[in-house]
Amino acid sequence: MKTQRNAHLKKVIVDYKKLNNKILDLLVNKYPDGYDDEDVITFRNAQNEIVECVEVKTEDTLYLVKVSKRLVAAMEDHDDSDDNAEKNHDLPSESID
Repeated sequence: MKTQRNAHLKKVIVDYKKLNNKILDLLVNKYPDGYDDEDVITFRNAQNEIVECVEVKTEDTLYLVKVSKRLVAAMEDHDDSDDNAEKNHDLPSESID
């Protein structure tokens, strides 16, 4: 069922295999400690299959990202790689004389 506040947004269902860094960033920022059962949206697709997703939004798009074990691992790996990049960025650089 559509709600008025999301009626203007483009709706995109995204599978784990199609995730890009932008969507992973949105997921990690919205669910830094992972998502819970109450965050999961369940519906039936056109093939009458049950689909479970979590929702993230941009200004113009509502992404429904399909839930899977691989999604959880991808979010954790993405968050870890961001943390490592920040740590390495903060390290003082050494000059070779």
